[in-house]
Amino acid sequence: MLFKSLGSTPQTVSLSDAVFKGLADDGSLFMPQSVPVLEKDFFDRLPALTLPEIAFEVLHPYLEEDLKYSELKEMVESTFSFPIPLNLIHDNVGVLELFHGPTQAFKDVGARFLSRLMSRLHPVSDKKMVVLTATSGDTGGAVAHGFYKVPGIEVVVLFPEGKISPYQQNQMTSLGYNIHAVAVDGAFDDCQRLVKQAFNDRDLRQSVAVTSANSINLGRLLPQMIYYFQGVARMMEQNGGRPPVVCVPSGNFGNITAAVLAHKMGLPVKRFVAATNVNDVIPRFLHSGNYEPRSTIATLANAMDVGDPSNWPRLFELYQQDIEKLKAEVSALVVTDDEIKETIQSVFETHNYLLDPHSATGYLGLSRGLKKDETGFFVSTAHPVKFLETIDSVLPQEAQKIRADFGDAFDIKGSHEMMDNSYKSLKDYLLEL
Repeated sequence: MLFKSLGSTPQTVSLSDAVFKGLADDGSLFMPQSVPVLEKDFFDRLPALTLPEIAFEVLHPYLEEDLKYSELKEMVESTFSFPIPLNLIHDNVGVLELFHGPTQAFKDVGARFLSRLMSRLHPVSDKKMVVLTATSGDTGGAVAHGFYKVPGIEVVVLFPEGKISPYQQNQMTSLGYNIHAVAVDGAFDDCQRLVKQAFNDRDLRQSVAVTSANSINLGRLLPQMIYYFQGVARMMEQNGGRPPVVCVPSGNFGNITAAVLAHKMGLPVKRFVAATNVNDVIPRFLHSGNYEPRSTIATLANAMDVGDPSNWPRLFELYQQDIEKLKAEVSALVVTDDEIKETIQSVFETHNYLLDPHSATGYLGLSRGLKKDETGFFVSTAHPVKFLETIDSVLPQEAQKIRADFGDAFDIKGSHEMMDNSYKSLKDYLLEL
């Protein structure tokens, strides 16, 4: 399969080029040139398939020309080696838990698969290979652990200084070896801007082979479809076979793009809800038709603090840039910090289920969006351990239990470097790495 760029200058590339370029020459994102629709037989067998079996059949049409059968089989088995359960919280509301991987975040799936894909497709070159990624919280740890000690690849993770939790910071700074964590004086959007500038710097890329492990990289986006197949299969087993409503806590909009891509492949979903924090560029767009990025506002759901979602062009492309088609299947709503705290407390007290701030956003988004005769699930994107300060402010006894379970994981350790938010600083750093 070939992959197309979404910019004004069309570009068509191979899988390897899409993965290692990260972005097209004009700075736009890559998407599959076409979306394969899976056969009815696959959906008949879906409830009985394991996660690796689902992953193999869903990803095979995209990768069959680039990977051997045995290579893809090995990759999905090593990527989907931890459980992704769906639990009912109450009545018609389920939760798909994506936090059972090594860094307790949904991004473990995409990062693990991408590291294995890159190692298989690694081009022979005398250039230094650098995976450069920006993180608002969870991506950094997942990428760091996914690429840790992968031969021939250095990893540089940019994170906004003082705007991620100590637990998240530890997951990036405590590894060393080929993992380099850099704190940027600014917001996540500054980190993302620096990454994009590096990708578009032809002078830099003559010396350094730079690619990304953010959700802008197609190789990280594609495997994220798999857990939606898992969630829908499990939900339909419990609700009499009705297609569910799916709610995705959304910041950079990569996760919900993967969900919609799965739907375009034939996965039965009634509709989607994108639940955001007060960084509400997409809810405002769906209301007004005007796309107006704004400066990032810091919230309790910090992994969703994005003022200009990078993956939005992909999601819009799946609906042929037609806002009415999009609105027919996707709605969006905003959840405030106060509502996040209230939801964490009420869900725990009523249903004995502990939510992190992002999952609380998803729970409230689904609960508000469900109609009387509908069932649905939201994705729980991170374990509460990663946001202990918020848990402590709402449910201090539960926070104490988590501290006891995770020991000294909250003490800042390891090392990181500091950088201002100028592109010159980043370029100099990469050239000297």
